[in-house]
Amino acid sequence: MTQATPRLSPADLQQFIGTENWYRSINPAVSYTDGAKYVADQGGAYWLLDEIALAQRFQSTVRDETFQVWTLCVKPDRSARLACDDGNGRVVFAKTIPYTDFPLPAFRLYCTDQVILLPSEY
Repeated sequence: MTQATPRLSPADLQQFIGTENWYRSINPAVSYTDGAKYVADQGGAYWLLDEIALAQRFQSTVRDETFQVWTLCVKPDRSARLACDDGNGRVVFAKTIPYTDFPLPAFRLYCTDQVILLPSEY
């Protein structure tokens, strides 16, 4: 069985300006919004939500930040760098992703009050 290539564009994300639902993540203390779920569904990126949710539990430098900006930068060789900063550009966590099929070259999510959301939903 062939797996479909994830489809996602920045224009798709403009529709999200709030959320009606909150979904529970792999870390029960963390939830995510309709927009984050859309990215996970359409971009094949539940792994990205898992990375953010698990960092809340296991990375004290992340957990100590009440407002977090998570940035995924995908390189041409399909490896990526996932970084968390404090909203002022001070990186508190970074991780190399050996391979991803995430469809956008760069993407950003916020995490605040234990909720993962799109910037437009903030």
